[in-house]
Amino acid sequence: MRNAFAAEITKLAAERDDLVLLSGDIGNRLFDKFKEIAPGRFFNCGVAEAGMIGVAAGMAACGLRPVCYTIASFLTYRVIEQIRLDLGYHHQRVLLVGTGAGLSYASLGATHHSVEDMGMLRLIPGLAVLAPGDAVELRSAISAALDYEGPVYLRIGKKGEPVVHQNPVDFQMGRALRVREGGRVWILALGNMLPVAMQASDILESRGISTGVASMGSLKPLDEALLREVFAGADLVATAEEHSVLGGLGTAAAEWLAREGRGAKARLLTFGTPDEFLHQTTHQLSARAWAGLDAETMAASIERSLQV
Repeated sequence: MRNAFAAEITKLAAERDDLVLLSGDIGNRLFDKFKEIAPGRFFNCGVAEAGMIGVAAGMAACGLRPVCYTIASFLTYRVIEQIRLDLGYHHQRVLLVGTGAGLSYASLGATHHSVEDMGMLRLIPGLAVLAPGDAVELRSAISAALDYEGPVYLRIGKKGEPVVHQNPVDFQMGRALRVREGGRVWILALGNMLPVAMQASDILESRGISTGVASMGSLKPLDEALLREVFAGADLVATAEEHSVLGGLGTAAAEWLAREGRGAKARLLTFGTPDEFLHQTTHQLSARAWAGLDAETMAASIERSLQV
């Protein structure tokens, strides 16, 4: 995903004179082409993420469109106060791009895990939270985020993520992308769990269980129209995210059910990381297995839930 981000933001920089890119001590070589296309509009702010947010807020107040890019855990936990006050309170149009989100950096331990980030940031008034499902969604999501009249957190993976969409998509704030139509079950996938959701859907379909998949790339604003449709028509709706079971998509869906779900037929099943730290250094797939975020585990849990 990060290569797709670099390519797309460089293309947009050639079209927009107001686009400025700030980096938190990473991505120097990744953005060599950007620096050629837009000399004087790339700033490596170093290991000073709070300062980077403040600089970006000032740039936005002067009419520029700043994009802040660094590892998701450092972009969020370390500077939540600056995001809340400098960007949220003043409603500054700054795009925050957190790379290596979720368990992408599982090999570097808990300091690099970011599985509470979306839960924190979706609480900030006026701040949108996006998590595209693959590189194709990401390219379209960047333009949508830059057009948003407020701050945006764009959560992406690292590298090598599978591509699900074979053609360009029209990513819109507050709208999910229906990837596969279903009947009895719907899996609502957030971010890089989209390929896993597709695999789980394949398993369930092979067992005679009609299973649709939607990419919920816009966590905030949320596609409430889709929620209304799938909860009214399916027997079970599952959410899947490489994020804590607290605060993310599963929580947002439960909040919607409590508020608007009077006619809901389906039950809600949530998949995410447990409310505990992972104390091992391991690779991403192993970390997902620890959290029950592999396709086989998800499919088996969905099938058991249908039998209750």
